[in-house]
Amino acid sequence: MGLLQFLKSQFWCQLIICYVFLVSGLLINLIQLCTLPLWLVSKQLARRINIRLAYCIASQMVTALEWWSGTECALYTDPKSYPLYGKENAIVVLNHAFEIDFLCGWTFCERFGVLGSSKVLAKKQLAYVPVIGWMWYFLEIVFCKRKWEEDRTTVAQSLQRLRDYPENYWFLLHCEGTRFTQKKHEISMKVAESKGLPQLKYHLLPRTKGFHVTVQNLRGCVAAVYDSTLNFRNNEVPTLLGILNGKKYHADLYVRRIPLESVPEDEAECAAWLHKLYQEKDSFQEHYTQTGQFPGPVVSPPRRPWSLINWLFWSCVVLYPLGLLLAQLVSSGSTLTIGGAVVVCSAVSMGIRWMIGQTEIDKGSNYGIKAAPLNNN
Repeated sequence: MGLLQFLKSQFWCQLIICYVFLVSGLLINLIQLCTLPLWLVSKQLARRINIRLAYCIASQMVTALEWWSGTECALYTDPKSYPLYGKENAIVVLNHAFEIDFLCGWTFCERFGVLGSSKVLAKKQLAYVPVIGWMWYFLEIVFCKRKWEEDRTTVAQSLQRLRDYPENYWFLLHCEGTRFTQKKHEISMKVAESKGLPQLKYHLLPRTKGFHVTVQNLRGCVAAVYDSTLNFRNNEVPTLLGILNGKKYHADLYVRRIPLESVPEDEAECAAWLHKLYQEKDSFQEHYTQTGQFPGPVVSPPRRPWSLINWLFWSCVVLYPLGLLLAQLVSSGSTLTIGGAVVVCSAVSMGIRWMIGQTEIDKGSNYGIKAAPLNNN
């Protein structure tokens, strides 16, 4: 083990990263709160400011993946489509099988310059998670309760508000609705059998209604669907805790650009189109399992320095006063104040661990277990 890897494995280094992320994130959330009056004066200006503030938070997680853990990300795609990435609005349909699949999605958003403006369809509970959830609120992320009767109208309204968004964005969509587990897969395939749909080996049955509503409400302002299939080499099982420990992973992402005009407008035809798409995604995963690679040419979009520069900036902002405070605590010799500092550090560590816990597969939601047999479209 080299010196750098030894340092990455040390708890105090990880605590510093967590402290910078949590404290700077809360400061940025506060700045976002201060932009509320601006929405009444200039909505587009407020949006542009919040895009950059959101980048300050999201790029710190990308920094952890790209610069701290050194995870490599390869892109399999058509060279003719490559120049369009980052220069148009798109719906990104990504498989949902890994704890860090969203982070890999963010990494490619960063490399094509749309990280700050990227969108997701997220469960409503995440809106209450400090830093990330609050950031998403100001970024006009689309939240859903996973109750279609209630979500149909609210999701459509949220999507309509994105039609005049001032900068290019990617809308990341997990059509499976929940992260893949073997138990959920077994239930999902029983639903597929009951509906006469082909079996999937590596995916859950996609939920077509949310996809159709997304396409219909963004049609005309989104240029394409990016069918994205993610996997990791050598059967790696990546985790956020692994990233925090500096563990290096090797991600491969296969992306097909599909013009939005080719997606049918009729709901039933759109559903059939999405099911066919997931059958193709399954074949791509099978090809990867057998050969260790996706079909097509490989490109490696270069890392941009801005995420690292952003992290260094916020590290200086929040660590300098912390250093002064710790120096005063040590010089005071007060057992009470030193004990208080230890409690605060422990609280920060526990807070970050709780936030990481929201992404862990074994602590995922029961969505797809209880609901799937009743409603899987």
